[in-house]
Amino acid sequence: MSELDNGNALSFSTIVTPSTLITQDAAFMKGHGTFVEKEKIYSSVSGTVDRINKLISVKSLKQRFVGEIGDTIVGRVTKLSQKRWMVDINSRQDAVLLLSSVNLPGGVQRRKSESDELQMRKFFKEGDLVFAEVQSLFGDGALSLHTRSVEYGKLRNGVMIKVNPLLVVRSRSHLHSLPCQVDVVLGVNGYIFIGKKVEKDKLEDISELLEMYSDTNDEIDELTRSNIARVYNSILILDRMLCRINDTTINCAFELGLPYQTSQLTNSEIADEIAVQVRIKIAST
Repeated sequence: MSELDNGNALSFSTIVTPSTLITQDAAFMKGHGTFVEKEKIYSSVSGTVDRINKLISVKSLKQRFVGEIGDTIVGRVTKLSQKRWMVDINSRQDAVLLLSSVNLPGGVQRRKSESDELQMRKFFKEGDLVFAEVQSLFGDGALSLHTRSVEYGKLRNGVMIKVNPLLVVRSRSHLHSLPCQVDVVLGVNGYIFIGKKVEKDKLEDISELLEMYSDTNDEIDELTRSNIARVYNSILILDRMLCRINDTTINCAFELGLPYQTSQLTNSEIADEIAVQVRIKIAST
């Protein structure tokens, strides 16, 4: 692998299979998921190559999501407890969203009271989708979330899809508005939300916080519904073919799938063809 052999940093993790040669440079050290033979480092599992300075490891494609502080995730509320919601985040245990870590309707900044606790189900209830950020970690490894930014909160007017977390490319922003008038929220935990586009001025208008916890979906026109379905199938193709998932690859797969009907995108031959074209197009840019 030339990127490792010449000592340069990888621009993104590379997917490898067992016994794949990673590097011949003796300056590198082997980490988890690798083994050394004749001073060469090979992968011992299928996964993505990860490099930290001179340490090389391979993260298995089958491992569960392990969150870090600052990660932006998409989750589903599973139950309510005392002053907290439990959220499924595709990890070994549910994350915790404390009542003190959410915005109140109207944007009021104050200590949460008993009346707020009694109205918790009006904010989030079982089955609701949540866009949040990892704030801290508890002693048992559970993640503590917060939704105090205006871009975080309840997700509606769309659908969620589950993909391999290692395929989601980490970036400074995980909320993307695609040219097809569809918003995509890329959770690094492998949960991706696809929904109707939300105007930026609405996000910045503090009065819209009153609608943040609404359970009623907006009216969605037929074209937007069709585009949401196409984006859903495009992400499904990227996941199935082990392609990197970010706004660029999603939009590329979406455009390559336009000559086909939405239902045809699930055909394995068409999916293979689109995935190959995505790789070629991304490699040439």
